[in-house]
Amino acid sequence: MADLKAEVGVDGFDEVIALFLEETDEVVARLPASGDALQVGRDLHFLKGSALNLGFREMAQLCQDGERKIALGAVEEVDLRALAALYRKSKAAFHAALAKTDAA
Repeated sequence: MADLKAEVGVDGFDEVIALFLEETDEVVARLPASGDALQVGRDLHFLKGSALNLGFREMAQLCQDGERKIALGAVEEVDLRALAALYRKSKAAFHAALAKTDAA
């Protein structure tokens, strides 16, 4: 989080975070309904980048694992519901850390 804030600046940080989360929310919401392996692979790649920017390392790793499985033709082995649950958990922890930082 500190790296992102340093990169975009304090003034733009809230706006960048809101945009990241809005776009990421949309992608995560459509994942379980998508039956297109190519689209799921693109979505996982997008989510991996967003996750890394937000500091969601575990989620980024899960996305990378999913990308590998899709590349091997094993899209059915990618647990999209687990990924969505981890995103919600990571997002909640992120908001809690933001609130703690803002209170300090």
